[in-house]
Amino acid sequence: MNIFKTGILLIALTALLMFIGNILGGEVGMAIALILAAIMNFGSYWFSDKIVLSMYRAQEASPNSELYQIVKQQTEKSGLPMPQVYTIPTDMPNAFATGRNPRHAAVAATDGIMRLLSRDELAGVIGHELAHIKYRDILISSIVATIAGAIMMIANMAQWAALFGGFGGDDDEDGGGIIGMLFLIIVAPIAAMIIQFAISRSREYAADRGGAEICGDPIALAKCASPA
Repeated sequence: MNIFKTGILLIALTALLMFIGNILGGEVGMAIALILAAIMNFGSYWFSDKIVLSMYRAQEASPNSELYQIVKQQTEKSGLPMPQVYTIPTDMPNAFATGRNPRHAAVAATDGIMRLLSRDELAGVIGHELAHIKYRDILISSIVATIAGAIMMIANMAQWAALFGGFGGDDDEDGGGIIGMLFLIIVAPIAAMIIQFAISRSREYAADRGGAEICGDPIALAKCASPA
């Protein structure tokens, strides 16, 4: 049921981007928005993991480290391929998974979360992240973040363009006009955020359930706040 809802929300987010294209350029704008969504999805599929790991200055974990051993134990238990394991040099407690599919995945944890949690609690968090990999949530979240980010950027550009007369006139022939512009500037970003949040929550609940099954200790997972 969660997968079905996620699919519907992804379609709604893409449709919102196409509707924005229609407001800006009619049928041609809608076609361009659809092509843009396809290009962004392709980029998210192939490069999101490299971008995220580079952004956090992630460092590959030693096979002898506790984090690596926990990930190895959990992947063997879950039947998943062994992902790459990274540490992030920051005190902020966080852990995440990235990658386009289970065979091209990575798990990263910060120094802060490894100091804060016990081994059992860390195993619960890793189980949660491996569940994201198992359910291919990383790909979904990357696509959602990319499309939602594009909508926010277009809305911001439209706001500045409206202030300086870049979309002058009130002609509604191509879906524009003042009503379309107000929708683009005010409603579209809010709708994108709501859809993104709904998809995120749906996948997080599924990952909590899957993580509890993988780690075999739901109480340890429940003791700590589950990272995204």
